[in-house]
Amino acid sequence: QVQLVESGGGLVQAGGSLRLSCAASGRILSINGMGWYRQAPGKQRELVAGTTSGGSTNYADSVKGRFTISRDNAKNTVYLQMNSLKPEDTAVYYCNARGVLTTTRIMNDCWGQGTQVTVSS
Repeated sequence: QVQLVESGGGLVQAGGSLRLSCAASGRILSINGMGWYRQAPGKQRELVAGTTSGGSTNYADSVKGRFTISRDNAKNTVYLQMNSLKPEDTAVYYCNARGVLTTTRIMNDCWGQGTQVTVSS
């Protein structure tokens, strides 16, 4: 069983910063991709940022230059540094892990429970 636990969400004023963390636990041998998605009320879940085990990163156009994703492979943890936050960044942010190799199986897609980020104007 693999669990993803997010932390770091909260309420912040526009222009402020937050740092999200997501730690994967379980009998994990390796994780291919890790990333962050978000879902605002009434909208579909969208990719915010992703990173591979090799260090490649990609970002949604709306967050480029403001958000930075990073990863600690030894700790199976991914971070999202969010700067210059805008009210439109308000959403539930979900951690995602893909290609999780455990001692017993490969899990294609794992999700965290989500953490609320609210940006006030």
